[in-house]
Amino acid sequence: MNRPFLGRGWTFPPEFDPVLPGVKMLEEEADIASSLELLLSTKPGERVMMPEYGCNLEELVFESLDTRMKTLMADKVESAILYFEPRVELEGVRLDDSQETEGVVVIEVAYRVKSTNSRFNLVFPFYKLEGTDVNISTTVHLLPGND
Repeated sequence: MNRPFLGRGWTFPPEFDPVLPGVKMLEEEADIASSLELLLSTKPGERVMMPEYGCNLEELVFESLDTRMKTLMADKVESAILYFEPRVELEGVRLDDSQETEGVVVIEVAYRVKSTNSRFNLVFPFYKLEGTDVNISTTVHLLPGND
């Protein structure tokens, strides 16, 4: 069933199809899910023609994860979806902080596509700490005769 009213857009990052000439496209619910993921990972100011577009979760990266911060994160997600994704009706945002010690907060977004009344959810990992899997090993090489 072809439902062009749900939208069609480029994959991100853009990929070129080796068989068909042109950029690979996403359609319908896949386009909406990709759009939501892109919205949550974009900082305001990154899009030249839409400087207000984005969610700006990055400003919260090194903040302590208390009740106030969780509420602020959920509010940022809700506001971004409300203003920039008119194809969906937000049903809820939930934060899973069970992996907080690893530096990850999982943002679960439940939404309904307005035109089809279909329900979906998006799981978006937010990394609180950068480079948590970096293993640093120091190796000292002694040159012969430099004991």
